[in-house]
Amino acid sequence: MELRNRPPRREPEGCLVAAIRLPVRIAVLVVVVPVRMVWDALALCARTLHRTVLRPLGRYLLVIPLTWLWRSVLTPLGRGAAWLFRHLVVVPVVWLVRYLVVAPAVWAWQYLVVVPAVWLWRWVLVPVGRGLVWLGRFLATYLLVVPGRWLWRWLLVPAGRGIAWLVRYLVVVPAVWLWQWVVVPVGRGVAWLFWTLVLVPLGALWRWVLVPLGRALAFLGRELAAALAVAWRVAGYVSRAVGRALKWALWQTVGRPARRLYRSVCTPVGHFLRDEVWRPVRATVRAALSTARRTLRRALS
Repeated sequence: MELRNRPPRREPEGCLVAAIRLPVRIAVLVVVVPVRMVWDALALCARTLHRTVLRPLGRYLLVIPLTWLWRSVLTPLGRGAAWLFRHLVVVPVVWLVRYLVVAPAVWAWQYLVVVPAVWLWRWVLVPVGRGLVWLGRFLATYLLVVPGRWLWRWLLVPAGRGIAWLVRYLVVVPAVWLWQWVVVPVGRGVAWLFWTLVLVPLGALWRWVLVPLGRALAFLGRELAAALAVAWRVAGYVSRAVGRALKWALWQTVGRPARRLYRSVCTPVGHFLRDEVWRPVRATVRAALSTARRTLRRALS
């Protein structure tokens, strides 16, 4: 179990492998870093657009109206239409089929088809069939079985034995001799020539040319895939670092001054407008409306 679960030991890599791997990874990194940064920027923009614009817009323009339409309009209309269809179409059609179509059809089938067919089968077809079976058995016995038995015993069996003797001594014995002394030696010679002239050169070509070439191509493919993976991870680190730097710069240049402006200017001005302007105006308007309402009631009463 220990030998079976032990991971395979990797052979040490030489200087040629390191000399090929390092330039490949550097070149792939130079190509992949801009692509990864553009990809992260597009993904951030798409997430922001979906979160702030598309999702609320779809909810208020599609989901809520369609839900209200389905619950308040289509569902009651569908239930009413189903009730009308059931009581005006299904129930009358079922009653009509049951009492005006099925019952007469069953009666007609039973007394016009089944009863005459049973009588015809019992008193006509069964006796006629028994007579035909007896007649056919008699004719088959004396016109086929007896002549066929005589023909088999006195003609076909002797002829078959003669044909078997001829086939054995004129076909089988020469064929066996031909196979043993001609076909088998020729086949062995052809197999030896094919092995010597075709299979051995092909094996050498496979072992000394195709296998090393395939291993070299597989090595290059693995190195390129590993380089792409490493470059993609490094590009992700670079992209996140650039994003954090841009975030810090925007916060220092725009966010922090905007927060100070909101806290120092907009909030006091809003509180002043709410407490000193909006509340007195609202109280005055309410008082005027209540006074006008009472005056109108008195005038109407």
